[in-house]
Amino acid sequence: MPTLAPLEEVNEIMKGIWESGIMTHNGPLVQRFEREVCEHLGVPKMVACSNGTIALQMAIKALGKTGEIITTPFTFIATISSIMWEHCTPVFVDIDPETLNIDPKKIEERITCHTVAIMPVHVFGNACQIDEIDAVAKAHNIPVIYDAAHAVGVKYKGKCIMEYGDLSCTSFHATKMLNTAEGGGVFTLNEELDERLRRIRFFGFENHADIVEDGFNGKMTEVHAALGLANLRYLDKALADRKEKYALYKEMLSENPEIGFQKITTDCNYSYFPVIFRDEETMLKVTAALNAENVYPRRYFYPSVNTFTKIVPYIPMPMSEDIASRVLCLPLHVRMTMQNVEEIARLVLKTI
Repeated sequence: MPTLAPLEEVNEIMKGIWESGIMTHNGPLVQRFEREVCEHLGVPKMVACSNGTIALQMAIKALGKTGEIITTPFTFIATISSIMWEHCTPVFVDIDPETLNIDPKKIEERITCHTVAIMPVHVFGNACQIDEIDAVAKAHNIPVIYDAAHAVGVKYKGKCIMEYGDLSCTSFHATKMLNTAEGGGVFTLNEELDERLRRIRFFGFENHADIVEDGFNGKMTEVHAALGLANLRYLDKALADRKEKYALYKEMLSENPEIGFQKITTDCNYSYFPVIFRDEETMLKVTAALNAENVYPRRYFYPSVNTFTKIVPYIPMPMSEDIASRVLCLPLHVRMTMQNVEEIARLVLKTI
């Protein structure tokens, strides 16, 4: 369920769209949304765009290279499709089965002369081992694009996680902690990359006069920005609510030693509650029991994307494939009560 501001607050901001007649093309609300998100997160710049997948494509395109991009198999398909749409080849590195993030110790062995970027994912909002990843990247002079689709509100060493890497991309999809219904954003501290991103987002135009980039239509509309501005006021409250419910789930489910949990690295926004069962059979049994009570958990991320053989050649990723087969995200959203959390946790324990 999405976290939504009261409708009257959204409508109040939307009135400005009807008064100005500006619906898109980097309008005043998009610019305001970019500015207020940056102020809230404590980062200098963001380029808002139409969705998180386009954000990743813009980041790849801004680097101006084609080749191999190292990434994780434990992610949503958008991570892979963005790489392929930009005429690059995804190269998988298996995950750490505890953090569920890409295993930084395995990255170097997959680097070749064709490697043009590393694209780690902060899975479920759990910060990657950024120092280790960046050390490998710097040693080989390879840029890092962080897929931070889940990571709004996460800090790393006291700074917003969007400041790390050469570029960092997030999603403002309806299910994310901050949503614009559909939307995305790219963050970079590099002034030249920021300017390129803004041109790429609008067909490659330079000052609406000449095409200087291979761009596309990646613009965020004023309507989406208005929703985002209203929802931004409730981000901190939503983050606190998630953390409280996450803690209750974990406290109750920890009673059973056969239930595993994602190991939190340094920081997390607790936007998802993944549970790792001992095997797929147990996970399916729990899913069926919850469904029977009109509770609908979700299998993130199943199957492991390296097994999508219609688009990528299969290369075994044993850790990712194993976790993907037995992980389940329990419901976690603002409309749930603490009693709902207790009821779901008790049902899981009873079923096992």
